Amino acid sequence: MPQSLAQVYLHLVFSTKNRARFFQNLAFREKAHAYLAGTCRNLDCPALIVGGVEDHVHILCKQGKTVTIPGLIRELKRESSKWIKEQSPDLTSFYWQQGYGAFSISPSHLDALKAYIANQEEHHKTETFQEKFRRVLAKYNAEYDERYVWD
Repeated sequence: MPQSLAQVYLHLVFSTKNRARFFQNLAFREKAHAYLAGTCRNLDCPALIVGGVEDHVHILCKQGKTVTIPGLIRELKRESSKWIKEQSPDLTSFYWQQGYGAFSISPSHLDALKAYIANQEEHHKTETFQEKFRRVLAKYNAEYDERYVWD
């Protein structure tokens, strides 16, 4: 019997619109991360870890066989935005940035990336989201136009 197999890990990164600090409250941030993990699971893209700080998230997940990267991002942002706006009248102005970063990860690098995502607070004591994202883009040799990365 033929079968189709896939083992593709993704590192997804996206920010709140204009890097607004909607996730300053740690308890709320953790709930939002859990919601994103649940959305990944519902899309058959189980999250290994979700983390981030006040203005952005990192998601390490296994890509499902039936969803495209743009489709996954679209659903993650749509579902989580809806949920976030329902949490408080103070959050009705919440939006994610339009863009995102999506990078393939070798299974041999999963542990290091999990540790990186788990320690976001520490990493961002000395670097902004923009500085860190530029370094990630450079690490993956990703071509980008600075005019369109930040919204």
